[in-house]
Amino acid sequence: MKRFTTLLFAAAICASAWCQNTRDWHSLAEGMSQALISNFWGASFADHPQRYYFNYLSQQADLRHEHYWPQAHAIDVIVDAYLRTGSKQYRNIYPLWWQGAPDNNFVAGINDHDHWWNPYVDDMEWIALALIRMWESTGNRRYIDKARQLYDDYIWSTWGPENEAPWYGGITWKVDTGKSKNSCSNGPAALIAARLYRFYRKAGVKGGKCREAYLNEAVKIYTWQKSVLFDRNTGAVWDNINSRGEIARHMVFTYNVGTFLGAAHELYNITGDSQYLRDATLAANYVIENMTVNQGTLSDAPGGDGGLFHGIFFRYFVKLINEKDLDLATRTRFRDYITRLATVMADEGINPRTMLYAGRWHQAPADNDVVSLTSHLTGCMLIEAMCTLKPLE
Repeated sequence: MKRFTTLLFAAAICASAWCQNTRDWHSLAEGMSQALISNFWGASFADHPQRYYFNYLSQQADLRHEHYWPQAHAIDVIVDAYLRTGSKQYRNIYPLWWQGAPDNNFVAGINDHDHWWNPYVDDMEWIALALIRMWESTGNRRYIDKARQLYDDYIWSTWGPENEAPWYGGITWKVDTGKSKNSCSNGPAALIAARLYRFYRKAGVKGGKCREAYLNEAVKIYTWQKSVLFDRNTGAVWDNINSRGEIARHMVFTYNVGTFLGAAHELYNITGDSQYLRDATLAANYVIENMTVNQGTLSDAPGGDGGLFHGIFFRYFVKLINEKDLDLATRTRFRDYITRLATVMADEGINPRTMLYAGRWHQAPADNDVVSLTSHLTGCMLIEAMCTLKPLE
């Protein structure tokens, strides 16, 4: 697999470089953002003018509310589009989503005093990460204040206990499964804590925990995940340690790799400790060397939760690619890899008329196909990543 992948990279370098220089990634990203709004934003449809929520399927094929965590990634893409364009069309969605996301949270009635709460800890983490980015792009304090409250009250509170074998800490995946500690709840938690530390002064945080507490918690969560759910030899990020203390080493998903390397990179930028950059690089290489399939792409992901996994990886991978402290050979390799994926998606996976991506690299959805929100978001995140990709120097 490694030799085959290397040959694919070598064959694709010239083509990738050509596409990188000639393709208008910004126009493609804009088309996909508009498709996200027109096909999934509930209020786009005349019969649902106040549905401030992203539908799970296009063509109003699924109007249920059981899909909370994709809401965070959908507004994340709207933030991407706003940062790329500065268009008020995107920013105007923020306050509507702020109203609609908690109102349509499928368990809103369980916690009457806070409709943002959800029993899935990782769902609240994705929401918190999106809220922090909404604050970054607007300066509106309510977004980061809510993110901080979610983290302090509902996320960090599930940590530990540290003296309980064989877990010895970790952030819980779901509030009623306290002995299941997953990568999807620990990588994002470390990211949130690190960002709350980094933005503490800029956001004018007052009261509650001190700034250093967030860095201590970020390091603690990250160190736990590295010790329990990270293969230091290969870079694999395992999915979970379950209630029986068994580690799911057979389950490695791109989104877990993405948030792990994202947290590592965040901590590197804060501390300057090169161990974090080495960890992030090793994890990224695991995806390239072990999760790339024979046609040079990642696996197809046509819907369901898995439809979002690759997109989350791209969100953090591109930040690592832009890290100037990486050696040039590594940056070049990573840059060629993401460019290859984006080029295949653009050429074969996106319908040029509807601008929708349905999770299949080599097969665009037909004009009338129902498309999953999760898969289209992954397409948006990859193309938005290309818009932020910096040139090698």
